[in-house]
Amino acid sequence: MRYRPLGGLRVSAIGLGAMPLSVEGRPDETRALATVHAALDAGVTLLDTADSYHLPGEDPGHNERLLARALASYGGDTDGVLVATKGGRGRPAGTDWTVNGDPRHLKAAAEASLRRLGVEAIGLYQLHKPDPAVPFEDSVGALRDLLDEGKIRLAGVSNVDAGQIHRARAVLGDRLVSVQNRYSPAVGDSEPEVRLAAELGLAFLPWSPLGGVARSALDGPARPGVPDERRLGAFHEVARERGVSPQQVCLAWLLALSPTVIPIPGASRPETARDSAAAAGLILDGDELRRLEAAAREERARRG
Repeated sequence: MRYRPLGGLRVSAIGLGAMPLSVEGRPDETRALATVHAALDAGVTLLDTADSYHLPGEDPGHNERLLARALASYGGDTDGVLVATKGGRGRPAGTDWTVNGDPRHLKAAAEASLRRLGVEAIGLYQLHKPDPAVPFEDSVGALRDLLDEGKIRLAGVSNVDAGQIHRARAVLGDRLVSVQNRYSPAVGDSEPEVRLAAELGLAFLPWSPLGGVARSALDGPARPGVPDERRLGAFHEVARERGVSPQQVCLAWLLALSPTVIPIPGASRPETARDSAAAAGLILDGDELRRLEAAAREERARRG
């Protein structure tokens, strides 16, 4: 495992996105715990969760409690593991995901996350998404207050644009340590934020980092109802040449974008967690990176 800086800490270059362990299609608890343990065995020290990772209208905080049980039942050392959680979104029954950036809600949500995780202070607490009904500085100010009170150790923001990163930094200063946005070969809207995070020394945590790659179809026409994503076949070609999975190639490509990028691929099986973690040891050469970048840009242009 290679490591990268995050807020003065040193974490694994590949994290684990724990969301699939608690939402629709989630595995049973035995397999979920085994998945987290497999990631830890592979050297992963960054676990990403949120209070809203649960089934709609059911058992809020399910994912946080699951990670707490996984860490408590793990037989190895967990002192270096950073659990990153988020507040500000909800999943009520019968509706889409909601957003609530009210400072009072964020503070109460952090308190609840503290209890579920069973820790004295949350390692990394992130504003899950800006709330258009609440001044952004007010929401970020709640993170500042939580830092001042010692209830969280590090603060981050998620689903933000470059301007909001600057505004969050104006409120938090050097205590802003991370940005978590969607970024993958198929979705590159956050390229400005990747560059800005690198300039400011902020960890950039791409969520859904395997977008498009896992479903690419190299041979033959697309299956009925499945988008034809053969333009991302370069990731499969490099994978065959290297004798690794396309997912590993994708994660290695992301790591090469910037020294502050730390992908957090999801997993719901131990073998998937191990495969993703192995990407930290895959170093792509210049020709491979050019091929992959060209494939990604072509796919993004096609999607508009």
